[in-house]
Amino acid sequence: MNLDIQKYNNAQESEYQVICNKLAAIILKNMPEAEHKVWHAHPVWFLDGNPIVGYDKLKNGLRLMFWSGVTFEEPHLKPGSGKFKDASIMYTSLNQINTEDVERWLQKAKDIQWDYKNIVKRKGVLERLK
Repeated sequence: MNLDIQKYNNAQESEYQVICNKLAAIILKNMPEAEHKVWHAHPVWFLDGNPIVGYDKLKNGLRLMFWSGVTFEEPHLKPGSGKFKDASIMYTSLNQINTEDVERWLQKAKDIQWDYKNIVKRKGVLERLK
Protein backbone atom coordinates (compact mmCIF):
# COMPACT_ATOMS: atom_id res chain seq x y z
CA MET A 1 0.00 0.00 0.00
CA ASN A 2 1.13 3.54 -0.73
CA LEU A 3 2.84 4.96 2.38
CA ASP A 4 0.81 8.18 2.27
CA ILE A 5 -2.41 6.15 2.29
CA GLN A 6 -1.13 4.11 5.23
CA LYS A 7 -0.32 7.36 7.06
CA TYR A 8 -3.84 8.63 6.30
CA ASN A 9 -5.36 5.42 7.67
CA ASN A 10 -3.14 5.50 10.77
CA ALA A 11 -4.13 9.11 11.49
CA GLN A 12 -7.81 8.15 11.90
CA GLU A 13 -9.46 7.25 15.19
CA SER A 14 -9.09 3.52 15.93
CA GLU A 15 -12.60 2.51 14.79
CA TYR A 16 -12.04 4.31 11.48
CA GLN A 17 -8.51 2.95 11.05
CA VAL A 18 -9.92 -0.56 10.75
CA ILE A 19 -12.55 0.59 8.23
CA CYS A 20 -9.89 2.38 6.16
CA ASN A 21 -7.57 -0.64 6.22
CA LYS A 22 -10.37 -3.03 5.27
CA LEU A 23 -11.51 -0.85 2.34
CA ALA A 24 -7.92 -0.36 1.16
CA ALA A 25 -7.33 -4.13 1.25
CA ILE A 26 -10.49 -4.84 -0.77
CA ILE A 27 -9.65 -2.15 -3.33
CA LEU A 28 -6.01 -3.24 -3.69
CA LYS A 29 -7.05 -6.88 -4.13
CA ASN A 30 -9.65 -6.06 -6.79
CA MET A 31 -7.80 -3.24 -8.58
CA PRO A 32 -4.11 -4.20 -8.43
CA GLU A 33 -3.48 -2.31 -11.67
CA ALA A 34 -4.75 1.00 -10.26
CA GLU A 35 -2.44 3.83 -9.28
CA HIS A 36 -3.23 4.91 -5.72
CA LYS A 37 -2.23 7.95 -3.71
CA VAL A 38 -3.51 10.62 -1.38
CA TRP A 39 -5.23 13.16 -3.64
CA HIS A 40 -7.05 16.24 -2.34
CA ALA A 41 -6.23 15.03 1.20
CA HIS A 42 -7.73 11.51 0.96
CA PRO A 43 -6.90 8.11 -0.59
CA VAL A 44 -7.92 7.71 -4.25
CA TRP A 45 -7.38 4.97 -6.85
CA PHE A 46 -6.97 5.83 -10.55
CA LEU A 47 -7.16 3.91 -13.81
CA ASP A 48 -5.26 5.57 -16.66
CA GLY A 49 -5.17 8.82 -14.69
CA ASN A 50 -8.94 8.83 -14.14
CA PRO A 51 -10.15 8.83 -10.49
CA ILE A 52 -12.24 5.72 -9.80
CA VAL A 53 -12.71 5.18 -6.07
CA GLY A 54 -11.62 6.77 -2.83
CA TYR A 55 -12.56 7.20 0.79
CA ASP A 56 -12.48 10.01 3.28
CA LYS A 57 -13.39 10.63 6.89
CA LEU A 58 -16.29 13.02 7.28
CA LYS A 59 -18.00 14.25 10.44
CA ASN A 60 -20.68 11.50 10.33
CA GLY A 61 -18.55 8.55 9.19
CA LEU A 62 -16.19 7.22 6.57
CA ARG A 63 -17.39 7.75 3.01
CA LEU A 64 -16.49 5.32 0.23
CA MET A 65 -17.01 7.19 -3.03
CA PHE A 66 -17.10 6.04 -6.63
CA TRP A 67 -16.59 8.84 -9.16
CA SER A 68 -18.93 7.18 -11.68
CA GLY A 69 -21.09 5.45 -9.05
CA VAL A 70 -24.47 6.98 -9.90
CA THR A 71 -24.31 5.08 -13.20
CA PHE A 72 -23.93 1.75 -11.35
CA GLU A 73 -27.62 1.78 -10.38
CA GLU A 74 -26.87 0.31 -6.95
CA PRO A 75 -29.44 1.07 -4.21
CA HIS A 76 -26.87 1.29 -1.38
CA LEU A 77 -24.81 3.94 -3.19
CA LYS A 78 -26.28 7.39 -2.67
CA PRO A 79 -25.86 10.01 -5.43
CA GLY A 80 -23.65 13.00 -4.74
CA SER A 81 -24.53 16.61 -5.46
CA GLY A 82 -26.00 15.85 -8.88
CA LYS A 83 -23.41 17.98 -10.66
CA PHE A 84 -21.23 14.94 -11.33
CA LYS A 85 -21.76 11.16 -11.58
CA ASP A 86 -20.45 10.28 -8.11
CA ALA A 87 -22.19 8.09 -5.57
CA SER A 88 -21.10 6.92 -2.14
CA ILE A 89 -21.86 4.93 0.96
CA MET A 90 -21.13 5.92 4.57
CA TYR A 91 -19.64 3.54 7.16
CA THR A 92 -19.47 4.03 10.92
CA SER A 93 -18.39 0.49 11.86
CA LEU A 94 -16.43 -2.35 10.31
CA ASN A 95 -19.37 -4.77 10.34
CA GLN A 96 -21.30 -2.52 7.93
CA ILE A 97 -18.87 -3.33 5.10
CA ASN A 98 -20.27 -5.98 2.78
CA THR A 99 -17.20 -7.20 0.89
CA GLU A 100 -19.28 -8.71 -1.93
CA ASP A 101 -21.01 -5.36 -2.51
CA VAL A 102 -17.73 -3.45 -2.57
CA GLU A 103 -16.17 -5.99 -4.95
CA ARG A 104 -19.19 -5.73 -7.29
CA TRP A 105 -19.00 -1.94 -7.22
CA LEU A 106 -15.27 -2.07 -7.99
CA GLN A 107 -15.95 -4.26 -11.02
CA LYS A 108 -18.59 -1.80 -12.18
CA ALA A 109 -16.09 1.02 -11.57
CA LYS A 110 -13.73 -0.63 -14.06
CA ASP A 111 -16.49 -1.16 -16.63
CA ILE A 112 -18.39 2.14 -16.24
CA GLN A 113 -16.26 5.27 -16.27
CA TRP A 114 -16.83 8.93 -16.93
CA ASP A 115 -13.83 11.01 -18.01
CA TYR A 116 -12.96 13.07 -14.93
CA LYS A 117 -9.34 13.33 -16.04
CA ASN A 118 -10.30 15.79 -18.81
CA ILE A 119 -13.19 17.58 -17.12
CA VAL A 120 -11.33 20.91 -16.92
CA LYS A 121 -10.34 20.73 -20.59
CA ARG A 122 -13.99 20.07 -21.46
CA LYS A 123 -15.17 22.97 -19.27
CA GLY A 124 -17.05 20.78 -16.80
CA VAL A 125 -18.64 18.45 -19.35
CA LEU A 126 -18.32 14.75 -18.58
CA GLU A 127 -18.07 12.15 -21.34
CA ARG A 128 -18.53 8.43 -20.84
CA LEU A 129 -15.36 6.40 -21.40
CA LYS A 130 -16.64 2.87 -21.12
